[in-house]
Amino acid sequence: MTEKLFLGIDGGGTSCRARLCNGDGQVLGEGLTGIANPRFGLDQACNNILSATRQALQQAGLHEDDMQRMVAGFGLAGINHINDRNAVMQWGFPFASLVMRSDAYTACLGAFDGANGSILIMGTGSCGFWIRDDESGSVGGWGFPISDHASGARLGLDALSYALRAHEGIVPGTPLCSALMAHFDHSPEAIIAWQTHALPRDYGAFAPVIFDHVDKKDSLAIQLLQAAAEDAAAMIRALLDKGVEHCALVGGISGFIRPWLPESLLPYIVEPKGDALSGALIMAREGQ
Repeated sequence: MTEKLFLGIDGGGTSCRARLCNGDGQVLGEGLTGIANPRFGLDQACNNILSATRQALQQAGLHEDDMQRMVAGFGLAGINHINDRNAVMQWGFPFASLVMRSDAYTACLGAFDGANGSILIMGTGSCGFWIRDDESGSVGGWGFPISDHASGARLGLDALSYALRAHEGIVPGTPLCSALMAHFDHSPEAIIAWQTHALPRDYGAFAPVIFDHVDKKDSLAIQLLQAAAEDAAAMIRALLDKGVEHCALVGGISGFIRPWLPESLLPYIVEPKGDALSGALIMAREGQ
């Protein structure tokens, strides 16, 4: 009998990661490609998933035909709506089987190694998720710009909005405002032209500039971090209200926001045991 392979996929608004394991849990190969959020293009997202899978196969010394013995677990952003989930499931992946949940679900599963708990993802986007026995659910995570508070994209949007008003003398300017406007040659028209096609990751690209100016004691940067921390704290409290004892902070900007959280929440914050790929692989094994 041909041995099963287990594939974990973590697909978000910036990148797609793949991890391939054998039946013993040994990592055989990994892959990394671009955006895998179907809300921003179904074919692009699914092709990036396949590309990351092929990278993992190549690293493992395996071949394209070996996809047919893969048990796949997908954790994807942008599948909150059933139509988006169905579109991905029906796209035509060549795997032996496929189970799929949100990237928040798999991140929570991995963070607590399948046990009860909650997470707050703070990356390009943001989302809270909790698992308690057979129940689970999300807080936020409805997508940018209507949701995604305490995220890189939200920070970038709020910073640019303020910088544009400062440029016109509506509000006081700061060095951060000047740095942001310089990116657009100090032209409001250039910002408007840019935002017509800008994706969440494009807004999130300004987050490092904000963090750099926090270190320089820029008043706007500090104000933005304080607001993000207040949003994060509200989501953490909502997660703890679901009856879980702990919350793990994950995502690329979580380390910048954590120091700004209220001290009263710190006893409930824990380090994740695993990542979203770990959770996707747990899900694949349970769903086979």
